[in-house]
Amino acid sequence: MPRRRLLQLGSALFSAGALGAAALATAAVAKPPLLLAQTPRGGLEGLDLSRYLVSEKFDGVRAYWTGDRLLSRQGLALAAPASVLERLPLQQPLDGELWMGRGRFEACSAALQRSQPREEEWLQIQYLLFELPGGAGPFSRRVVQLREIATAVDTPMLRVVPQEQVGSLAELRQRLQAVLRAGGEGLMLHEADAPYISGRHEALLKLKAHDDEAAVVIAHLPGQGRLSGLLGALRVRNAAGQEFNLGSGFSEAQRRAPPPLGSTVSYRYRGLTGSGLPRFATFLRVQDL
Repeated sequence: MPRRRLLQLGSALFSAGALGAAALATAAVAKPPLLLAQTPRGGLEGLDLSRYLVSEKFDGVRAYWTGDRLLSRQGLALAAPASVLERLPLQQPLDGELWMGRGRFEACSAALQRSQPREEEWLQIQYLLFELPGGAGPFSRRVVQLREIATAVDTPMLRVVPQEQVGSLAELRQRLQAVLRAGGEGLMLHEADAPYISGRHEALLKLKAHDDEAAVVIAHLPGQGRLSGLLGALRVRNAAGQEFNLGSGFSEAQRRAPPPLGSTVSYRYRGLTGSGLPRFATFLRVQDL
């Protein structure tokens, strides 16, 4: 099917909700300077674990506190109740995750996307801090500074993510399995001596049961057979410029109103094919924020 026809089909499949998501995406301003994790190259065996501090990877929404407002990873201003914002330290940038608890990503994301925030929802959200933007010295020192800030602010919402060393690869794997069994998402490894940096960097590594990355939707492919009239697959392009299809992982509602063209989605995969493409790539969620 010609590319123009695919794009026309994508437009026809938009629902009011999908168009709303597209409008939300266009409201983004400059993205905050965040450090982004990558998966370990060459596996875990080659890592010098003595260089890293290890923490749980929380399944929430990344949030950057500028000192007077909360921004999402995409640069969207998050509408939080005044009672929440006034608890955060003025003129002190912070980086962390807005989190409602294990397995509650969808509820947290929905709460953060409301134009009129609900205080009863925000009372369930914690701001888990794991970086001090612009902080001097190594990461281990910035963690100490974060604890000092959280102690001074003294609000239940603000919590510094525990950062610990592990003594061996076996211990690291045991900890990962314990987190996964408890319903967690995985682990993060941050180089203890790393200065404050932004962008995707090997100073921050993520360990999960499955690999996952982000990609931009470039086309909607029509379904066939039982999926006739619905979305069959998303054609996406990842950060490496690779294009491929995501055909599984969608609910029926998502097939009726698929993620808009130009939106960013997360996909899960298991390693790479011989040609370097994600193997068994499956749709995970839309990155609205």
